[in-house]
Amino acid sequence: MNKKFKFIYILSVLCCFTALLGAQTRRPLTIYGIKGPSSVGLIRLFEQPPQSAGYDIRLEALSQPDLLATLFIIGQAKIGILPPNMAAKIASSGRKIQIAAVIGNGMLSLLSGDSSVRSIDDLRGKTVEVAGQGATPDFVFRKILLSRNIVPGRDVQLGYALAYPEMALALAAGRIRIALLPEPFATMALTNNPGLTVVGNMQNEWMRIHQSSENFPMTALVLDAAFARENRALVDHILDRARDSIEWVRANPEEAGILAEKHELGLRAAVLREAIPKSNYVFIPLPQARGSLENLFGAFLDFAPESIGGALPQDDFYYNSGRTQ
Repeated sequence: MNKKFKFIYILSVLCCFTALLGAQTRRPLTIYGIKGPSSVGLIRLFEQPPQSAGYDIRLEALSQPDLLATLFIIGQAKIGILPPNMAAKIASSGRKIQIAAVIGNGMLSLLSGDSSVRSIDDLRGKTVEVAGQGATPDFVFRKILLSRNIVPGRDVQLGYALAYPEMALALAAGRIRIALLPEPFATMALTNNPGLTVVGNMQNEWMRIHQSSENFPMTALVLDAAFARENRALVDHILDRARDSIEWVRANPEEAGILAEKHELGLRAAVLREAIPKSNYVFIPLPQARGSLENLFGAFLDFAPESIGGALPQDDFYYNSGRTQ
């Protein structure tokens, strides 16, 4: 082997060794999502994870938010998607986590196959199916009903027997008559039964109650506080990428739906193509999102204070990068 080729050979071996050593010293970091609509806004990150010199970053969607809550509690999860109330409950237990941004706002539709129900006031004497007992849709809806002097359990019955997909199918087939559904399940029901009527506007009702232009949050990007403190530049980079992904999803619903189906979020591309424009994917960082979060937490305090720890979260629950947003 002549000197020239020997030099090239040694150089290539060194490069391979350096690359291997670098890969071995990079720490794994998983950004956790939840299968279903809450992760759709971050689908570009599933396709192209953020890059980091110190971390090997990947995305994983879990089947239930309870599973991710457990990972945060034991300290395994460092960043992921949770309902805001679940994050507040974890924080109340003493585990230091923070909400970094709201990434999904209210997207609820009250759908009726009952010709006598054309407004919220028409719900008296009826039964409304609401998936997710004790979750955000349940307490938001209760707050709206009470604001119109309709008392749940007395003037209207609330049912909780069905999960979202089953509820959408049952409503479309006429097996149930009235249901409160988030996207994309409301679109699924309307697609299968165009005769259904959208009753009122839940998001506008919420804003009317609070005399505010702020919608209620449904999903948030949550951080382990110690990890965020020690890796502020990386966290801010991930947040920037999350914002970019959400903006791309809103502008490209068809392509986003295809990616969501590819990454097995449990939703069909054809449904998401129609639902994404109605789904209120947003990126509202802290501290801008604090007011809407505290309005939502107020509803939980009204109906189940123990579900968020009995009080509003403390200041350190809200991530602040220190950057000008």
